[in-house]
Amino acid sequence: MLVCNDRTSAADSIRTLVLQTISDVATEQGKTLAPLSDETALMDSGLDSLCVAIVVARLDDQLGVDPFGSADDVTLPITLSDFVQIYENATT
Repeated sequence: MLVCNDRTSAADSIRTLVLQTISDVATEQGKTLAPLSDETALMDSGLDSLCVAIVVARLDDQLGVDPFGSADDVTLPITLSDFVQIYENATT
């Protein structure tokens, strides 16, 4: 589980972890990632639905939270920024 001293470093750490996990899964699955920015649509990132599921499962293992499995008010992320924000919110 990720532990940080303040909110800013926690958010930075979560963002870094999400991006690294996306990169790792893309490499393992033989996918070429598009250049990633906050505005990148997840469906245009180069990941398919299986890759996204693997990313979510790994983040669940690493962070100890599954923001998509238990919350009724979580909207599905459209952009990379939305995806990161869901994990930031779930871990604070």
